[in-house]
Amino acid sequence: MKQEMLRMKELINKLNEAARVYYQGQDEVMSNYEYDKLYDELAALEEKTGVVMSASPTVHVGYETISELPKEAHIAPMLSLDKTKEVASLVDWIGEKKGLLSLKLDGISVILTYEGGRLSKALTRGNGEVGEVITNNARTFVNIPERLSFTGRLVVRGEALIRYSDFEILNNQTAEIGEKYKNPRNLCSGSVRQLNNEITAKRRVHFYTYNLIMTDDNREFSTKEEGLDWLSGLGFDIVPFKTVDKNTLSESVAQFSEEIASCDLPSDGLVLTYDDVSYSRSLGRTAKFPRDSIAFKWKDELADTTLRKIEWSASRTGLINPVAVFDPVELEGTTVSRASVHNVSVLRDLKLGIGDRISVYKANMIIPQIYENKTKNDHCEIPKKCPICGQETTLVNDNGSVVLMCQNPNCYAKKIKALSHFVSRDALNIDGLSEATLEKLVNEKVIHSLTDIFSLEKSKDIFVEMEGFGEKSYQNLLEAIEAAKDVPAAKVVYSLGIKGIGLSTAKLIMNAYPVSLSELKNLTKEELCRIEGIGEVLACSFVDFFAQEKNQQMVEELEKILRIQYPSVEGEQPLAGKTFVITGTLTQFANRSECKEKIESLGGKVSGSVSAKTSYLVNNDITSSSSKNKKAKELSIPIITEEELLSLISS
Repeated sequence: MKQEMLRMKELINKLNEAARVYYQGQDEVMSNYEYDKLYDELAALEEKTGVVMSASPTVHVGYETISELPKEAHIAPMLSLDKTKEVASLVDWIGEKKGLLSLKLDGISVILTYEGGRLSKALTRGNGEVGEVITNNARTFVNIPERLSFTGRLVVRGEALIRYSDFEILNNQTAEIGEKYKNPRNLCSGSVRQLNNEITAKRRVHFYTYNLIMTDDNREFSTKEEGLDWLSGLGFDIVPFKTVDKNTLSESVAQFSEEIASCDLPSDGLVLTYDDVSYSRSLGRTAKFPRDSIAFKWKDELADTTLRKIEWSASRTGLINPVAVFDPVELEGTTVSRASVHNVSVLRDLKLGIGDRISVYKANMIIPQIYENKTKNDHCEIPKKCPICGQETTLVNDNGSVVLMCQNPNCYAKKIKALSHFVSRDALNIDGLSEATLEKLVNEKVIHSLTDIFSLEKSKDIFVEMEGFGEKSYQNLLEAIEAAKDVPAAKVVYSLGIKGIGLSTAKLIMNAYPVSLSELKNLTKEELCRIEGIGEVLACSFVDFFAQEKNQQMVEELEKILRIQYPSVEGEQPLAGKTFVITGTLTQFANRSECKEKIESLGGKVSGSVSAKTSYLVNNDITSSSSKNKKAKELSIPIITEEELLSLISS
């Protein structure tokens, strides 16, 4: 049964990818005959197993808009879990019993009910007593079964979430930090509660089951592991777990802690539960917690400090974002003294005031964030003038968040930020043109527009007299500018600073429509929306940019200056339809980014984690015991070296 399920999922991925490429007018990845053959194989497997996944091309979920989400009481309270941050407490808690240790997924708890083998209801946790009915949205979840072989009544609980890889794609479509989603959980919460389930579908929400609540035939399993195995056989994805006892618990916690760094599933800890079903039932519950499970939370490194001021940082799109400046503290081995506050709504929610005592941490161990405001003086003023150009500011409601905008189209900050974005690493990647240097060149009236960067040889006298520059640094800069002219088309599109169009989105557009840069103005909103991952907002932003005559002229000038590399045309994409994961040390490529760009230029995709959709894991150490190697072997995914990758490319 498990082999049949794996084959079904493989067929769904292949058929959906073939359909996507076909309807976008790209190079076909299979003939109609082959498509029909695989489709018939999938239909036969669905008939044999009685399982139909929601993403299967044999079914289609209709989009629907409703006026409000109805409320409904749970058949039993959905309780939260008691918590600990000490491994020793887990060991004491498990005692002599066997347990299941699983990831505590950081999404939205949802209960699914199936009747007659089909999904009949989906309910959020809500307040634990009453949830919101999201059945129509749940039908668009990427990986839930649309039809089951079990035709009785079945109720399961699990976590709806957005994976980090999908979250990264969505955030890369939004260029400015003040516009980015804060974390996958917040985005998921909004996604599953949409009134239009087409929006939910575009957010690629996944569902992972962790509890069999009931069946109408009173089916009994002696252990929870048996119940989860049965659900897996029905087509559900199960939360990652390990069987443990008091002797193996500490080691399993350590393994999860190591694996979480590369895990694609958002997690804020672990859950330990007794495996014995009868014993678990005998324990009952308290008013707040079930007694058969306990949560283990990852320790966030928090530091208390004092807020000294709020700076307002202007961006190239006109957003003016608040930045908290506080007394320096040590977090995750580095000294931090600043944190983005994102927008005016967040500033107001935190009730920040100068001199407040705040707790700060690093989200995902990278981005400094304010965790808590302990004193809440709430007296930060919102500037009425742009801190850069001095023109009037405006408060704007942007998708439910209040943001501060500078309306001056000629704002100095917009020009500097646009230039800085243009030469950044993921754009033209011109080394030597820092934001400070660009400011000097703008002040000296050497640079007025993006294309002026390619005429700096006319301003040698000004350059060599600037502080920090001399003959050698000037020549190095000219060489960097010349090298930057050889650039992939997607990077040029990204460099233009179109609102919401990140590098990943630019690649999607150029792969779907590998036309010249000046021809992009002919793309319509409808054509762009056909690309998976691009919605109406991004499509409108792209079309609006190219509708402006000044932008068309700039693009035409760049076309004359740059040596643009366009995506491979028909017959030149040997990696089309294949998904790669890259790990370990590379020797043939300078770094993973270079390897990724090569794969993508030949039609392939690169993911951050191994899954059933992965075609190859690239790892020079095939015998490694890393989590990615283990996962690849479990799923029978080929592990290849760089040399084998290069052979695959040239074959």
